[in-house]
Amino acid sequence: MLDDFLTRALLAGLAVAMAAAPLGCFVVWRRMAYFGDATSHAAILGVALALAFQISIFIGTLLVALIMAMIVSTLAGRGWAMDTTLGVLAHSALALGLVAVSFLPAVRVDLSAYLFGDILAVSRVDLGIIVAGAALVLALILWRWSALLTATLSEDLAQASGIDPGRERMVLTLALAVVVAVALKIVGALLIAALLIIPAAAARNLARSPEAMAGIAALIGAVSVWGGLQMSLLQDTPSGPSIVVIAAAIFLISTLGMGLVARLRAR
Repeated sequence: MLDDFLTRALLAGLAVAMAAAPLGCFVVWRRMAYFGDATSHAAILGVALALAFQISIFIGTLLVALIMAMIVSTLAGRGWAMDTTLGVLAHSALALGLVAVSFLPAVRVDLSAYLFGDILAVSRVDLGIIVAGAALVLALILWRWSALLTATLSEDLAQASGIDPGRERMVLTLALAVVVAVALKIVGALLIAALLIIPAAAARNLARSPEAMAGIAALIGAVSVWGGLQMSLLQDTPSGPSIVVIAAAIFLISTLGMGLVARLRAR
């Protein structure tokens, strides 16, 4: 079964969607969209370093994403003006990675695959790494769910409950770095943040509790992966962007639907 490239692509996409859903909820709740952008854009620099030192792309991406996430998390904890800082870090990391790749003339690199993803090229080894990484993130989020949620609602409440907000911030940092590393093959560095944010934003329109929001976000992510692959297969569109387009369509439908329901109730 795993010899079928479409099956591998679907399984890999579903694994990433399941891991990105609860993490994306925390990104939305904490208003960390730029945080995700800075970390995901740094993945290209990780690719360049991995190719230069001939190590695994996954390892190089994970290390650089983790370093970037820790830098951003540290600056946030010190009260920096994060909108400007994150904008500078995100675009600088992406540009530095692209420039670094140009200094590797002996290595043939398909940058579009890293920028926009190449889910149809997922190998058996890639699938194993993606599933393992996604399972790690999901287990980490489930383990720390209550503490993460409390720290997200109020850091003062978390401290009063014996929870260290800084530790929970680092848990999110680690989870985000792993998701970026495993999602690079699926949707690429430019669209990873979209896969995190859009399903969670769509789920917020439909959910009545944090747990329900995470579950609905996972369902929306899974539907987006399946629909994006179908669109790519039938219309010959790029797979990664197609997944994001389907997620954006679901977000639009959920937003318009909730607006219509609100108007009907007002009458």
